[in-house]
Amino acid sequence: MTAPAGRTGRGKHGGWARLVPRPAPGLAPGLEALRTHRWAALRGDLLGGLTVAAYLVPQVLAYAVVAGLPPVAGLWAAGAALVVYPLLGTSRLLSIGPESTTALLTAVAVAPLAGGDPGRYAALAAGLALVVGAVCVLGRVARLGFLADLFSRPVLVGYLAGIAVIMVISQLGPLTGVPVTGDGALDEVRSFAGQVGHTHLPTLAVGLSVLAVLGLGALLTPRAPVPLLAVLLAAGLVAALGLAGRGVATAGTVPPGLPVPGLPDVALGDYVSLLLPALGVAMVGYTDVVLTGRAFADRTATPLDPDRELLALGGSNLAAGLVAGFPVSSSGSRTALGNATGARSQLHAFVALAAVLGVLLVGGRVLETLPRAALGALVVAAAVRLVDVGEFRRIARFRRSELLLALATVAAVLVFGVLYGVLAAVGLSLLDLVRRIARPHSAVLGFAPGVAGMHDVGDFPGSEQVPGLVVHRYDAPLFFANADDFRRSVLHAADTTTGTRWVVLNLEAVTELDVTAADMLAALGRDLAARGVVVAIARAKRELVADLAAGGVLDTIPPERLYPTLPTAVAAYRAATAGATPPPVG
Repeated sequence: MTAPAGRTGRGKHGGWARLVPRPAPGLAPGLEALRTHRWAALRGDLLGGLTVAAYLVPQVLAYAVVAGLPPVAGLWAAGAALVVYPLLGTSRLLSIGPESTTALLTAVAVAPLAGGDPGRYAALAAGLALVVGAVCVLGRVARLGFLADLFSRPVLVGYLAGIAVIMVISQLGPLTGVPVTGDGALDEVRSFAGQVGHTHLPTLAVGLSVLAVLGLGALLTPRAPVPLLAVLLAAGLVAALGLAGRGVATAGTVPPGLPVPGLPDVALGDYVSLLLPALGVAMVGYTDVVLTGRAFADRTATPLDPDRELLALGGSNLAAGLVAGFPVSSSGSRTALGNATGARSQLHAFVALAAVLGVLLVGGRVLETLPRAALGALVVAAAVRLVDVGEFRRIARFRRSELLLALATVAAVLVFGVLYGVLAAVGLSLLDLVRRIARPHSAVLGFAPGVAGMHDVGDFPGSEQVPGLVVHRYDAPLFFANADDFRRSVLHAADTTTGTRWVVLNLEAVTELDVTAADMLAALGRDLAARGVVVAIARAKRELVADLAAGGVLDTIPPERLYPTLPTAVAAYRAATAGATPPPVG
């Protein structure tokens, strides 16, 4: 007898759903997605996972070096993240693991505290991952997912470009063999320039060769695992030509097997010292997760939950810290690669995890021969992709002030460093926001021939105001930073209109009101009343009316002068002035 559809592996979800345990509702959305995964998509996830792994392995080895750690630490952190995120995250495609920005932030945060002790450095890096994880989990409890929106697009583009420059500078030493020193990017450039004559030519040759292979591969075969092939080729050449004996630095000894989970040997005072850097790492990492996740959410018809992503990122970092890793975030390049090669669920992450475990168990001898110049070349190639020249051009075409904001962010990162650059980037975003709403657009409304409703008289030729009536619209919430600007705008409109009798404040765009703005409105009502001008309000929302009453505005602008629409306000004006002498024209 033929089994009914859905009772074999060929039904809608097939036997797959029976192989994966059902989680508690809302506990593990990634696990629920795996339960309902279709067998037909299995091939795409297998191919996508293998392709992502081919990129991930050499990338995370290089990012561990950027973080100031042994390359194998990148594999430890990646493996932990690949276990946790698929179970907690809401994106079906997002690839979580070591990434360039968080790696660089780790180095900046940990180096001053480590005192040159490699063991303490590694413990502090793992401790930083734990603090980042705790910050993210607490952020989920407090529902702070909106913090990802604090980076405006120009600031984010500029921040990533600044990070890219610092990444390239950080690899000048590994790429050339020059012993570069310094406390910041500018110091490192000066140090390199002063010692450029000591460049180690075999090291430089290895680095430039790998860069050339990466560049050609990106142009000719963008979907091929070129980074993996490049570093394996470099390792083979170093071994075959005996370049390690000629001064070409390699990754060195790699501990065999898998890491044993445990807390790092970090004192409580060190955790306190890591708190501020962890906030910066968490903000940058979470912003990257949300932006990348949203970019791919439409492709899988799966909405991204920003608050749940905080929990998933927190869990991934906690896991990375427990296996002697360092902070992790999302990778836009690996996510895009998985999507392009057929991945449709986080099953591809488990395929990549299997590859990482295989490398850790049997690939140690190969890892030991990887030249650091090749890993540095991978970092430089990744940095170049962070600089979006096309986006800079688009921003410049849109508005020059936005371009200046992006360039100012680049300068802030280079001058103040990565961690303070995060704060500067957020500060510039908020400053840009305040600038926009402190001096927003305002308009006097009138009637345009052949166009229904009232509109900005400057938008339509031939528009005319109702004689003696000023209808004023202000396109922003009212608060302390723009209260005086609002007052000047209204008074200017009243003074430049011939025979002003009424001023109607169209508050349709005013969604918020603080006490400073309320005091201003009350004073404005008194000033205009002293001139014999009636002040009315139109299109105020119910919540705003409550604020107007609480702020004492309705003591000077009586409730009967509140109108639900502009037509009712204009009709009231015409009725009140029907027997009056019309104002002079001109």
